[in-house]
Amino acid sequence: MAPELPTSSDTALLALRPTLPTALTAEPEATAGDFLHRTLRPVLKLQNDLLLQLVADFVREHHVAFLTRSPADQLRTLAELLGRNVKLRYTIIGVVIGLFTRAEQAFYRQHRSEVNRRLMELATQRVQSQLPELAALLTTSGAA
Repeated sequence: MAPELPTSSDTALLALRPTLPTALTAEPEATAGDFLHRTLRPVLKLQNDLLLQLVADFVREHHVAFLTRSPADQLRTLAELLGRNVKLRYTIIGVVIGLFTRAEQAFYRQHRSEVNRRLMELATQRVQSQLPELAALLTTSGAA
């Protein structure tokens, strides 16, 4: 099967993404690792503010006493929330896969479980590395 030509919506989606330095070959997304670097990292970077807001909203709506915890407990709490809460997980996954091109969607359908695992690992690392920004969102929103 010949690769699909990018549509105008694919081109627009790709134009939105920040460029990140990678040491990958010019081959298309052949492995989940390549997909992680070519697609997941740029989309998560693009959606960073929304990702932080989603987590802050979830913490607030579920009355998680986040700000009163130590930084180590905050990291642990975030890992648990992002790892175990199905609603939050699938919201984050939807925010990311909604910005995939048709070719990326096809790859995702074939490697769904592996891509979801890697996506959530990256999202968790990204949120955990921005505790001050998350705390600021929670503070300005009047959360615990």
